[in-house]
Amino acid sequence: VQLQASGGGLVQPGGSLRLSCAASLSILSINYMGWYRQAPGKQRELVALISNLGSTNYVDSAKGRFTISRDNTKNTVYLEMNSLKPEDTAVYYCQAVRGIRDYWGQGTLVTVSS
Repeated sequence: VQLQASGGGLVQPGGSLRLSCAASLSILSINYMGWYRQAPGKQRELVALISNLGSTNYVDSAKGRFTISRDNTKNTVYLEMNSLKPEDTAVYYCQAVRGIRDYWGQGTLVTVSS
């Protein structure tokens, strides 16, 4: 599975961004897709997950601000991020779990700064 992440950039605090993760095959065959992030000097952390049945899960800091969704026709998972804060600054990675294997995209940088 190849994953192509995009949509990062520079945004002011309180702004919004939408990240996209396009998969090289049908995401219906992927058990879970998720977004992780890694800030400078910190460990990579899970931000949001979505299953192939559509169930979602979020880290507490993302609840109410971020929304993960999927478009099965485009084999793409999105992360809509609103009310962004400077502490959301990180490289965001998408992950796919298919069977016993996981796959990672290349990461997209999100910078929240005035």
